[in-house]
Amino acid sequence: MECRPNCGACCIVPSISSPIPGMPNGKPAGVRCIHLQDDYSCGIFHSPERPAVCAGFKAEKLVCGNNRNEATTILADLQGIDVNGLIK
Repeated sequence: MECRPNCGACCIVPSISSPIPGMPNGKPAGVRCIHLQDDYSCGIFHSPERPAVCAGFKAEKLVCGNNRNEATTILADLQGIDVNGLIK
């Protein structure tokens, strides 16, 4: 599966404990990564500074569902966080 355009659920929902450029302590679950662009693409996708955890994430139907809302819901369930306020 290819990464879905205009999604970005994986850049908002999961917590990331490793440092991210500009976010030295990572990011909490439900917080938008500072590198997520307005079109929901990653601003450091091709950068060597991109965290290994991000580079290792592969889009799969199991976690990405059929659309952005499903991806957000699935990832929120996996993180154990409330999806309210995450889906826009």
